[in-house]
Amino acid sequence: MDSVSEPKIDVTQPSSARVWNYILGGKDNFEIDRALAAQILAKFPEIAVLAREQRKFLGRAIGHLVREAGVRQFLDIGTGLPTADNTHQIAQRLAPESRIVYVDNDPLVLSHARALLTSSPEGATDYIDANVQDPERILTEAARTLDFSEPVGLTMLGILGNVADYDEAREILRRLLGALPSGSYLVLSDGTDSSSEARSGHRAAKEQGHPYNARSVAQVAGYFEGLDLLEPGVVPIPQWRPESDEVPTATDGSCGVGRKP
Repeated sequence: MDSVSEPKIDVTQPSSARVWNYILGGKDNFEIDRALAAQILAKFPEIAVLAREQRKFLGRAIGHLVREAGVRQFLDIGTGLPTADNTHQIAQRLAPESRIVYVDNDPLVLSHARALLTSSPEGATDYIDANVQDPERILTEAARTLDFSEPVGLTMLGILGNVADYDEAREILRRLLGALPSGSYLVLSDGTDSSSEARSGHRAAKEQGHPYNARSVAQVAGYFEGLDLLEPGVVPIPQWRPESDEVPTATDGSCGVGRKP
């Protein structure tokens, strides 16, 4: 990973990874990111709850796949900046032999890649600098670490909203899942436009040249076409197998987990 050194970081344009990092309470962001985050939060304060709930969903979903489904390989696309309980930490805590490949194209994420590459001695981690709209490159490079003859957990949290065209987003997903064997899983969440506050927040981001394309709940459900949806299906993010009865009422994001037959 020597090539990870000194990426070129543009501090004149906001970055989705850095904006999300700020909303989550992180410090790996710049003034341009904080300014956009403040505008979004002013119009859509619930996004802070959704950010935290999405991380919790990741933990619950990865935990289920490792413990109950026996998955030992994960392809995490749209990694974002390292926080507590990243995919490899969750998986390797339960199964040290787990292998994880992270994918992102933000230079600051790249500069933090070494934090994502700490692995248990029994397992492995890797990082790919690639855009979600280049699935062939992602698959080719991920094959250095993952065995595509064995099940893979594909995680895509909040990333497909960065693809403007819904049909293109579905095609990207089709190509990625097409390379994975039976018994693989899709763990996906995406922003939805269920409330006027969410729509206002998304408009604020778009006006600053940083559009996020919220989908309808039906469109999020469409990502799981051809997969066997795990219970409880496509639901608001906090409602996917919550670990307590105290579930936030946040609804402007949907998620699900599906198994490839």
